Amino acid sequence: MYSNGKNVAHSGEGRLAGNIINFVIFFVMFGAGVYALSFWSLDQAWIPSIISFALISLAFAIPMHLMGRADTSEPAFEESK
Repeated sequence: MYSNGKNVAHSGEGRLAGNIINFVIFFVMFGAGVYALSFWSLDQAWIPSIISFALISLAFAIPMHLMGRADTSEPAFEESK
């Protein structure tokens, strides 16, 4: 994208190390949630299921929330005043 004849920098430019660290953290969290399912049995189902659900949900919800903060577009429908 150009502005006044100059190339405008992208918002993610120069953040490679932080992006890789965040990816590793949330991928490990997701992997731990999947690994927790290996302890699931009919005798003991609640604890591994709750741990797995919590870890996998957080591994998806936290990055989606962080990415959503960069969304600055106007809402599609505005409330009438």
